Amino acid sequence: MFKQIAWDTFKKTGNINTFMEFKQLTELEKKIEEEKNGNNKDKGNNIS
Repeated sequence: MFKQIAWDTFKKTGNINTFMEFKQLTELEKKIEEEKNGNNKDKGNNIS
């Protein structure tokens, strides 16, 4: 749902930042979930 909202916003405004922020958030959520499950291959605590 959020991906579609971000994509629609990009199409309407031409501003890629909304879509890119969404992508960064989903990757961050994925890393957090992997850390919770102990499956994180990136052992550093570098979150960017």
